[in-house]
Amino acid sequence: MTPRTRRLLFLASAPVLGIVVVAGLVGLPRFGHSTAQYGRVLNAVSVPERHITDVVTAVNFDYRGVDTMGEEFIFFAAVAGVVLLLGTQADESPGHVEDAATGRWVPPTSDAVRVLGLALVGPTVLFAIYVIAHGHLTPGGGFQGGVVLATAVLLVYLAGEYQHLHGLYPDRAIEGLEAGGAAAYVALGIAGLALSGSFLANWAPLGKLGHLNSAGIVPILNVVVGAEIAAGFVLLLSAFLHQTLILRRHVRPPAPVDPHRRQP
Repeated sequence: MTPRTRRLLFLASAPVLGIVVVAGLVGLPRFGHSTAQYGRVLNAVSVPERHITDVVTAVNFDYRGVDTMGEEFIFFAAVAGVVLLLGTQADESPGHVEDAATGRWVPPTSDAVRVLGLALVGPTVLFAIYVIAHGHLTPGGGFQGGVVLATAVLLVYLAGEYQHLHGLYPDRAIEGLEAGGAAAYVALGIAGLALSGSFLANWAPLGKLGHLNSAGIVPILNVVVGAEIAAGFVLLLSAFLHQTLILRRHVRPPAPVDPHRRQP
């Protein structure tokens, strides 16, 4: 598509988009006057019906669990697409990759960064487990906790080098963890269909309100989503770093020009 065609498409679609945006803004309620009847109903029924004190989690993994499954598979497809696009090509070396740019001095990781980064790995993992495990009780859950868990892997890279990071885990295991998390979500939904007659029905015992073993299958859904999100972000991090370092190794800067050399 040429630049002129893109400009014409923009000029044709921008007024339509502007009309839709203005119409949506005009139809909003006045500030401080909410019309969220659905939210008020859920606030009233989620605690006694599902033993969930975090209503957002009740919406995501129970009342609107099928939509959340779609979001999870959107993330799965996005990670698969990025890994496929950034995979090692035929003209690239899949072997040892140096964490240094050709022609530029890269300073080593300082002792302060190394010590602080490694010291934060444990607390970050612990906090991620807390966020995932308490997602049905307090703000958090599998999506948020999975991102925090992947941050712990990033800290390992910041405290060392790419080779140290890549030596922590086999790629196949991380790929299997991401795929297994997505498959487990569907399996729990099928179990609900078999046991209760509807897909993703909350078929497990609800437990005691306020305890970790409450809310039925919602804590399990948080765990499988957290595993998929964490593995997906680790795959993205690994793919971007690997591709960046391969490019550094293969792309050579132009030779410096001697200003005193007489041109032919």
